[in-house]
Amino acid sequence: MSITLKEIVDCLNTVLCPQLFKDYCPNGLQVEGRAKVTKIISGVTACQALIDAAIEQQADAILVHHGYFWRGEEAALTGMKKRRLSALLKHDISLIVYHLPLDAHATLGNNVQLAKQMNWPIKGAMPSEKEHAIGNWGELNQPMTLTELGLQLEQVLGRTPLIIEGGNHLVNSIAWCTGAAQSMIDKALTLGVDAFISGEISEATVHVARENNIHYVSAGHHATERYGVQALGHFLAEKFGVGHQFIDIDSPV
Repeated sequence: MSITLKEIVDCLNTVLCPQLFKDYCPNGLQVEGRAKVTKIISGVTACQALIDAAIEQQADAILVHHGYFWRGEEAALTGMKKRRLSALLKHDISLIVYHLPLDAHATLGNNVQLAKQMNWPIKGAMPSEKEHAIGNWGELNQPMTLTELGLQLEQVLGRTPLIIEGGNHLVNSIAWCTGAAQSMIDKALTLGVDAFISGEISEATVHVARENNIHYVSAGHHATERYGVQALGHFLAEKFGVGHQFIDIDSPV
């Protein structure tokens, strides 16, 4: 079954409300391909390997969390950017991108979907000065050691997390925000949780965690953000009857 590209983008814009977010890149349709969509390939990042896989699978559209045209980047279409865009345009494949709106969505978002994978109860959203908070917090079903939390993340996400001990206390309450949200450890501190989990880590994060008695776990930017775009692709497949396949182009970061 096929549906028009416009119907898909209109639907996603209605569900994710990108106009409400001040983001680092344009959300929605970034590259326009053929007007009819029968098959969608989803992935975390619109890298060349994902584009090549979509071409091989004869996809009509690619749906990702990390697209192109980031704020502050070089605007010239040269090198890697030229090769990626040339491949999309040559094969008439659309690129559909949702960044912060996908992080924040209450049912399809990266943070909610990570909690679903990990079986973490959600008690609320992390504090935010912005209108739409990104990240969640909650209390575990039963306390565990930091080592046990790390092993659980490793088993579910398929990669060994980097763990920074912020004391010797058990983990009963946690906050989390997928991707490169290590700076949000300050928000986790205001919640008084035992541990904060995100995707990446900075040098300063180590000292903030140690000096404020909060554990920090860097579980992988890519690894923590695999699930929102899959949920979004499944949503489109069920709603419109189009084909959908998630392709995981792994990244160690």
